[in-house]
Amino acid sequence: MKSSNNPSPTAIRPTRSENFPEWYQEVIKAAGLAESSPVRGCMVIRPWGFGIWENIQRQLDDRIKATGHQNAYFPLFIPLSFLEKEAAHVEGFAKECAIVTHHRLEQREGKLVPVGELEEPLIVRPTSETIIGDSFSRWVQSYRDLPLLINQWANVVRWEMRPRQFLRTAEFLWQEGHTVHANEEDAMRETVLMHGVYEEFFKTVLALPGFVGEKCPSERFPGAERSFTIEVMMQDGKALQACTSHYLGQHFAKASDIKFLDRDGELKYAYTTSWGASTRMIGGLIMAHGDDDGLRLPPRVAAKQVVIIPITPKPESTVAVLEACEQLQKRLQATLFDGRPITVELDARDIRGGDKSWQWIKRGAPVRIEIGPRDIEQGQVSLYRRDQGPKDRISLSVDAAVAGMPELLHTIHESYYAQALAYHERLTRRDIGSLAEMREHFSGEGPSGFVIGKWSGDPSIDELLAEFKVTVRCLLPQRSDEGEVPTGRCLVTGKPATVDAVYAKAY
Repeated sequence: MKSSNNPSPTAIRPTRSENFPEWYQEVIKAAGLAESSPVRGCMVIRPWGFGIWENIQRQLDDRIKATGHQNAYFPLFIPLSFLEKEAAHVEGFAKECAIVTHHRLEQREGKLVPVGELEEPLIVRPTSETIIGDSFSRWVQSYRDLPLLINQWANVVRWEMRPRQFLRTAEFLWQEGHTVHANEEDAMRETVLMHGVYEEFFKTVLALPGFVGEKCPSERFPGAERSFTIEVMMQDGKALQACTSHYLGQHFAKASDIKFLDRDGELKYAYTTSWGASTRMIGGLIMAHGDDDGLRLPPRVAAKQVVIIPITPKPESTVAVLEACEQLQKRLQATLFDGRPITVELDARDIRGGDKSWQWIKRGAPVRIEIGPRDIEQGQVSLYRRDQGPKDRISLSVDAAVAGMPELLHTIHESYYAQALAYHERLTRRDIGSLAEMREHFSGEGPSGFVIGKWSGDPSIDELLAEFKVTVRCLLPQRSDEGEVPTGRCLVTGKPATVDAVYAKAY
C-alpha cells in the first residue's frame, strides 16, 4: 500500500510498520471517528465516523431494497426461552450474552439496588433469528406469503473480552436480513444473491477486494447449514471477515414453528436465511486504505467528498477569498457524482490553513481545494488528492475543477481499489505445500497474508492450525475448465483433497 514519506510531526505516530495496532487506534483518534465510552467495550461514534456509517447504510440499504426486501424493526430484548429452542445457536452465543434480570431500582442506604426480579431473564439482542422467527411464525401461513424478505437496521450486544473500536465492541451497529422460503432451492438462491450484493457493494462503494467463499463447518454461524463470507486483507496481512450470508435450512423454522400450507394442501416447515454486515466495515476501511498520514476514504463513503480551505495571508483579502470559496462550494454542490450532489465542506474556521489541511488529511477527505488571493488573480484553484502525496498540488481553472470533479472522484475510488487489490495479490501465496512450510511462513516476521491450498475437511485441521494462530477463512468455489476439479494434498494433513481454502491469521 502507498505510504507517505512526510516527516511532519502531525502525521500518525507510530507508523504502520512500527506498530500496526497502535497506528490503527491513533488513526481513529486523529480522524475524529470515535472515542471510548464510560461503558467498557462500547464506543461513542463521533459525527465524522457516523457520517461514514450513514453513507454505508444508505447505499447498502438501496441495494437491499432493490432486491425486494423491506425494512422492519424487532425488539432489543429476547426471552431466554427463545434462545433455548435452538441448541446450536444458544451454544454459539452463550459466552457473549448480556442478560437483564431485574426491572427496577430502589434506593437503599444511599445506593441504587436492582429489585423486581423478572420471571424470565431477557437476553440483550446478540442477533435476532429467534425473536424474528416468533413474528414470522404468525406472518407466514400459506405459500402465498412466501418468500418473506425482511431486513433490520439495529444495534446488537455481544460481550467482548478484548474490545477494539469498530472491530470488536460490546455494542455495534449493523443490518441483519432475515428471509423465509418455501423450499431449499429458493432459500439457497437468496443466500447466494445477498452474498453477491455484498461483493458488489464492497468493490464499488468501499473499494475493497477480497476472497469470496464458504465457511468451513467449524467457522459457520451457529445453527446454519451453510455460511458464506468475504475475507478482506488488512495491511498487516490479517484477514477481516467483512460480512456473512447464511443458509439456515429448516433449523430455525422448526425451533420457531414457521410453517405454511403448501400448494398441495400439506403443512410444511419453511426454509430460512440470514445475512448481515456491521460497523466493522469502517474498521476494514481504516486498515485496508489508511496510510501513515491517517485515514483515506473512498469518495462514496466520505462524509464530505471535497473540502475547500480559504488561504488568507492578509486580513484585507479575507472577504474576496471567502466569496470565491462560497461560489465554488455552490457550483460543486450543484454537480452530481453517482446521481447525488457532491458533498462539500467550506472550512472557514479561524485557524492556520496548514493546520486545517493536516486535519483533513488525517480525516481522509478525498479532495482538498485551497483558494488564496493569488489563485483568485489567476482564476484557478490548488487541488490535492488524498490518494497522492500531501504536497502533490494540481493547479486547475475553477471551471475545470468543477467540470472534472465527478470523474476525479471516480478515479480516486479506482486508485484505492487498485492499491488494495495489488497488496491483496502480493501477499497471497499459492506455493506453500505442507504444514511445516505453512508453520514457518506464519511464524515469520512481517505481514503473513493469505495462503491458498487444499483442504481435506479433516476435524484435526483446526487444532493443528491453532498452534500458530491460523484459521481456515473460507473455502473457494471449485472451478475447472475441463469439468473436473483438480485433486491435491491437504496443506495441513497431507490427505487427498479437492477443495481450495484460504488460510490466514484473522481479526
